[in-house]
Amino acid sequence: MNYQRIGNLQVATELYDFINFEALPGTSMEQEKFWRGFGEIVKEFSPVNKQLLIEREEMQNKINIWHKENKDFDFAEYKTFLEKIGYLEDEGANFEITTTGVDEEVAVQAGPQLVVPVNNHRYALNAANARWGSLYDALYGTDVISEENGAHRDGSYNPVRGEKVVAFARSFLDQTVPLVAGSHKDVVQYQIVGEQLIATMKSGKVSELSNTEKFAGYQGDPDNPSAILLRNNGLHFEIQIDRNHPTGKRDEAGVKDILLEAALSVIMDCEDSVAAVDTEDKVQVYRSWLGLMKGDLSATFTKDDKTVIRKLNPDRRYSGPNGQSFVLQGRALMFVRNVGHLMTNPSILDESGEEVYEGIIDAVVTSLIAKHSLMGNGHFQNSKKGSIYIVKPKMHGSKEVAYANELFNRVEDLLRLQRNTLKIGLMDEERRTSLNLKACIREVKERVAFINTGFLDRTGDEIHTSMEAGIMIPKNEMKSSIWLHAYEKSNVTNGLATGFQGRAQIGKGMWAMPDLMAEMIKQKISHLKAGANTAWVPSPTGAILHALHYHEVDVRNEQNKLLKELKSLRDEILQIPVASKSEWGIEEVQAELDNNAQGILGYVVRWVEQGIGCSKVPDIHNIGLMEDRATLRISSQHVANWLHHGVCSREQVEETLKRMAIVVDKQNAGDPMYRPMAPNYEESVAFQAACELVFFGYEQPSGYTEPILHRRRLEAKEKFAIKQ
Repeated sequence: MNYQRIGNLQVATELYDFINFEALPGTSMEQEKFWRGFGEIVKEFSPVNKQLLIEREEMQNKINIWHKENKDFDFAEYKTFLEKIGYLEDEGANFEITTTGVDEEVAVQAGPQLVVPVNNHRYALNAANARWGSLYDALYGTDVISEENGAHRDGSYNPVRGEKVVAFARSFLDQTVPLVAGSHKDVVQYQIVGEQLIATMKSGKVSELSNTEKFAGYQGDPDNPSAILLRNNGLHFEIQIDRNHPTGKRDEAGVKDILLEAALSVIMDCEDSVAAVDTEDKVQVYRSWLGLMKGDLSATFTKDDKTVIRKLNPDRRYSGPNGQSFVLQGRALMFVRNVGHLMTNPSILDESGEEVYEGIIDAVVTSLIAKHSLMGNGHFQNSKKGSIYIVKPKMHGSKEVAYANELFNRVEDLLRLQRNTLKIGLMDEERRTSLNLKACIREVKERVAFINTGFLDRTGDEIHTSMEAGIMIPKNEMKSSIWLHAYEKSNVTNGLATGFQGRAQIGKGMWAMPDLMAEMIKQKISHLKAGANTAWVPSPTGAILHALHYHEVDVRNEQNKLLKELKSLRDEILQIPVASKSEWGIEEVQAELDNNAQGILGYVVRWVEQGIGCSKVPDIHNIGLMEDRATLRISSQHVANWLHHGVCSREQVEETLKRMAIVVDKQNAGDPMYRPMAPNYEESVAFQAACELVFFGYEQPSGYTEPILHRRRLEAKEKFAIKQ
């Protein structure tokens, strides 16, 4: 790899040229000052980063030793030990965050949030454009509408299914914006009269909305509007009218669709859902983010034998009830998720020739790129409040959060941004952060914009931290464990106790089954009732359907109830999910191993050999699951735990991995880019990576998968490039 030396840094030529000729121009930053300041940040923060990682390992070693020496331990003694080593921190006095300049999509509105790999242009654009979406399409194309009584969804348009979709949509209108008299099912015409929405029924009678304040605006002529804008619980939606449209022709009121405001925000991910291991990959990630911030990113693809060019959607213009024009945002507010503190990247070397921590690189470069939007250099402005939103994952405890805060301070100084322009999204996905969340929030109380739980990563850390405590219960049983329920509730209560309501976002994790939308409709409403004002969804369609929940539940009311019963849940979070080996028979153990092994292989083979960081991976029952590295972390750590405690043998796990590799090969048989793992297991880089993740899982820092994945991906890139 070629490097350019500038000051105390050696920068890979490809990244150096990208920053100098694409990212810097238009930001008012001079090259020399930028690189000098970048070098100063690297020199100052690298030793601190390194020391924090050493402290992680030292603390983990102390916990391992303690559990080895205290097999049947007293809980009070365990808690005292954790306090003594600094694992449990003093929560300190009560306080409230003071974050300002947070956009309404984060601080006020409640609605779905998407997470997508930023380097996939089509996915990124689809996610950004998922701010608005068709309810009719989301219903027709998913299992939310059953296929019973002839309502199948295969082939050409099915009018029976179409009628079910319309009936569902009309029920939604009756529940959300009911009329004073009658039902939206009987409406034959909508008009705006005297600044009010008036509906005319089949009978000739007219009615207005029960709550007239829910009428927000319209498009077209008041007597014959093309769209009617309504607002409920802070979310908008449109009744779209077109009597010449195929659907509108069949509708007595001429309604062709219901357009929902859906994904209010989206996390453009540089971390768990991407496979970026070298300069080539990082430049691709940064170039995509630049395209989004300047508004000129596009994706070209073929659909139904037609070439489609996808770009960011424009804003939406309406007339208010009084006839005055106004605009609503046409795109989701974009966050960028940087990587955590652990990994380094070869794209920049320090003065001693060591790779620079990737989290430092991300902080500087993604912020530099986002400055384009603040300066109005593109077609659109991401934040109306002038903020840059950075999600920071996988931090352990308040010292690591304080480090991130100081890093952000220095990046702001370098880029000449006002203090706290960089807002932080604090991922609560490590055990030490969960237990000390209040202290973590305190360290970023002037810039925190969201907290969010992550069940899979959090469970992976739960297993790794207490690896020596005993045998962990099966993965599925984790969902009903004491610590998990306490963790999910504690995240919300800590956010509310520190003043997040109306200032910042409290989020919940992903619905990982994109094909099971009917089940999502049943289950995911629980996130709102738990007090979260956003939750992750796997697709734009998922965002549209999850948006229905926010019309049904007023999250602010749920939060107000919770504010009356705030309490510490530390003791419950500390309950380690260990079990007795005698609880399971041979078949149960094998079933758990099969499930874990298939999941590990199904994800690893795409990551290592195709560079796909996130995709719909079929599980052992052929149900498609949206997978990223968090899934891999929990599965590999779980098998490593059972191996460590003798629940299974190395030979049994090896046999299971080989047998499941054949299953995964068959599941991917239709992919022309796929390289089978069986029968040449020794030659398969992906298979060897999976084995390493399991058999060396105990030694991995915090149970993370990145060190092995990155090394194996680099090996695969070199190996297959040589063959080509």
